[in-house]
Amino acid sequence: MQNLTNRTRSGIAGVLSGERRGWRSKLVFAGPAIIASVAYMDPGNYATNIQAGAGYGYSLLWVVLLANLIAMLFQALSARLGIVTGKNLAELSRDNFPKPVVWIMWVISEVAAMATDLAEFLGGAIGLSLLFGLPLLVGMVITAIVTYAILIFEGQGFRPMELIIGAMVGVIGLSYLAEMLIAPVDWAAAGLGLMQPMVPDAAALTIAVGIIGATVMPHAIYLHSGLMQSRADIRNDRDRRKILNYSNVEVVLALAVAGMVNIAMVIMAASAFHQGYSEVAEIETAYHTLTPLLGAAAAGMFLASLIASGISSSVVGTMAGQMIMQGFLHFHVPIWIRRLVTMVPAFAVVGMGANATQALVMSQVVLSIALPVPMIALIIFSSRRDIMGDFIPGVTLRLLARLGACAVLALNFVLLAAVFGIPIPFLAA
Repeated sequence: MQNLTNRTRSGIAGVLSGERRGWRSKLVFAGPAIIASVAYMDPGNYATNIQAGAGYGYSLLWVVLLANLIAMLFQALSARLGIVTGKNLAELSRDNFPKPVVWIMWVISEVAAMATDLAEFLGGAIGLSLLFGLPLLVGMVITAIVTYAILIFEGQGFRPMELIIGAMVGVIGLSYLAEMLIAPVDWAAAGLGLMQPMVPDAAALTIAVGIIGATVMPHAIYLHSGLMQSRADIRNDRDRRKILNYSNVEVVLALAVAGMVNIAMVIMAASAFHQGYSEVAEIETAYHTLTPLLGAAAAGMFLASLIASGISSSVVGTMAGQMIMQGFLHFHVPIWIRRLVTMVPAFAVVGMGANATQALVMSQVVLSIALPVPMIALIIFSSRRDIMGDFIPGVTLRLLARLGACAVLALNFVLLAAVFGIPIPFLAA
């Protein structure tokens, strides 16, 4: 009897050969973008989005929209790279860059992986501790055990993992759909916030860069190419083109859902907290404030989505970290060692008594600083005809990718200027 992964492979082969038709047959291609999309709904997003909505109302929604559009473009390029070359981004970096550059890229990527784990573990642990009244460290231990248990399913092939992650994405999405029905949203102001770019002050800039770091994730850019590199038996360019078309559709749909969840997070925080509770900046405070404002159901759904986010993104982060290490160093470590090493910073932060939500926000700023590394590498490889052949992206896509990378770099430079006290003329006082 075929397992789920083998049945999926058979289904993909059937669609490529024309034996299977109809919209249901296309579902066999769904999965990689859904897994990657979890990185765009991790607990770091909760921290930055709550601060954005509570402190600045709907005015930073445009940042979320911009970040999501950049994410769509780079995830599509990452998937294209894996489909066309049969290699992931880390492997191509190792094969094409000088060794010192490869080592620097690996170190930066590992720092980003640890920052990612910090956000994921803290988020899951905060949710569990609030829901069951547990100490934060106990919540972290439970999160670690659950994520490791889920990672065991990876040995059964890619399909069981995709279904598990997909179910958790469903929990997150449905929770925030319900939140939108409960919260008193000013839809006109929300629409204006989406379409009118503005950064009210330097503190808002830090949050804006955090939103970029929480949305466009370095490890997701690495991971997506790896998820696509051996998913199907590609016989010729016709197969590649078909898979690429299905992948692009999935990226748009999966990342659109992730974007709507992030927008909903900011809208919920803005509608619930901005008038009268703008000082709300922590996940714990948000939960306790939601109960009297919107009711126990809203607060409960907030925690359910946070726990699902923390656990699923922790699983995906470990998968990406493993792929990054293997790709750059050609070195494999057991998954439990990988899990143990990357979660050490999270336990250290909690052990030192640091503010958990502030640590989440700063982890996202670290991710934003690390982000240009995979972005630039992806632009270089996807623009090389000797690597991509006839599948090199069009001039418009290549230009948009460069503009997206420039936008992230510009935000990073402005953030550093603000941190070091250099005046920024275009920011309001």
